[in-house]
Amino acid sequence: MSHTITVFVALACALPLAVSASAEDAKRDSAGPRPNILLIVSEDNGPDLGCYGSGKVKSPNLDRLAESGMLFENAFVTYAVCSPSRSTILTGLYPFQNGQIGLATHGYRMFDHIVDTLPAVLKRAGYRTGCLGKIHVNPVSAIPFDFHPIKADNFGKKGLERYADEAVRFVKDGDSPFFLMVNFPDAHFPVHKQVEGRPAQPLDGGDVQGALPYVGANSERLREFTANYFNCMMRLDEAVGLLMKGLEATGRLDNTLIIYLGDHGAQFPRSKCTSYEAGLRVPMMMSWKGHIAPSQRNSSLISSIDLFPTILDAAGIEPSSGLPGISLLPFISGEKKPWTREYVFSAAEGSTPFWHYPKRTVRNGRYKLILNLLGGTENPIYAAYEGRKGHFSGGATQSEIDAAPQEFRTAYETWKRPPMEELYDLQSDPCELHNLAADARHRATLDQLKGVLAEWRVQSGDPFLDDAKAARYAAECREILERYPNRDYAKDPEFRWKYPDDFSR
Repeated sequence: MSHTITVFVALACALPLAVSASAEDAKRDSAGPRPNILLIVSEDNGPDLGCYGSGKVKSPNLDRLAESGMLFENAFVTYAVCSPSRSTILTGLYPFQNGQIGLATHGYRMFDHIVDTLPAVLKRAGYRTGCLGKIHVNPVSAIPFDFHPIKADNFGKKGLERYADEAVRFVKDGDSPFFLMVNFPDAHFPVHKQVEGRPAQPLDGGDVQGALPYVGANSERLREFTANYFNCMMRLDEAVGLLMKGLEATGRLDNTLIIYLGDHGAQFPRSKCTSYEAGLRVPMMMSWKGHIAPSQRNSSLISSIDLFPTILDAAGIEPSSGLPGISLLPFISGEKKPWTREYVFSAAEGSTPFWHYPKRTVRNGRYKLILNLLGGTENPIYAAYEGRKGHFSGGATQSEIDAAPQEFRTAYETWKRPPMEELYDLQSDPCELHNLAADARHRATLDQLKGVLAEWRVQSGDPFLDDAKAARYAAECREILERYPNRDYAKDPEFRWKYPDDFSR
């Protein structure tokens, strides 16, 4: 069966350069003043903001940013973990196309030939480039920001006013157009209730009636954790307010494309590190005075794969036709072309060798298919949340799950040991509780989405279609765990993953 999908061939071993110098010059010369570009990225949060309907999170600054332009109601990332997700933003490629299929802190890295990252391309076009906060993609040498005074992850959430101060210093340092990426640490674990007086009016567990809808389980402990997650979101909003106030005072924002998004969902069960909606759906908004009309809401299916070509388009840089994403500008600015994408895709490998569990997903306007390549075996990320240690402190205990409604108990069992295929009707089942893959009434939908996903995997050069490569990667994960029983491999200066050389051949 043949299906038409809007993606382009972009094999990892033969990706073209993002732009040619002549194309850059030709488009730039005819475009008028080039805009500044401000890209704000937050950590580990879904669309839990006032402008997305949250009744508990007060987010006046991000609400104001949304009102100044367009809010995307159905924006998704390509992978629900930090490093792979950010690699897509920085390269315009799916993680298995650029090589960053796991966390940078665990030694995962992009392929050696990936050189056209956002700062590199924009620098060639005459932009000053700056970054505040962590990059978390390897190798850092492939992401050459001119200005990077704040490099730490800052999970303590201290000194957030410094982000605004450094942003102002960077913007004032020259007259040429700038690209500034600001990576705020909230709402990454630990979910602090209040740090240095932020948020000004924190919530506690008594202010929250229940955990987030997709969690299902409910207890005093989970309500307290949820309240502190909301506090993280309000602290994020205050940090964004400081940033915007400082930059507005410079007078440089009138001709600035401003983009905000979360890097993936929150650190709750069935969210971060999963392929469920809570892990992949993020807040995203864009503002550009005179180009994007204010007070708009867009319900189209948008992917973070589109940010790279959108930013290049705004800067007057012609991207290669080999990129899988689409510039959003013709669809959200004055041209108002009709949006034609029917599907968004994601791919996950597990992000560490001890969480190896590859998945592929496709979603249309109503249905979602998750293909579990190791279906029928236990999903190791379930055990990580079940352990409720460190980053996974927001996981649900078995007693909390047992006290949840039956449909959630079933959903947790599905997450723990998934079948090969999961199919969800997101219109009637937004929390993905009822797997319809074995329901004969949905056979046509299942087959259609399987065909779409299979075609996308071929077109995008998915290395896990090669059984030998998939087997070698799984073997490498096992070898690492055998060689480093204390899981301290990333501290070994001699350690280096073999998969990038294998996948890029």
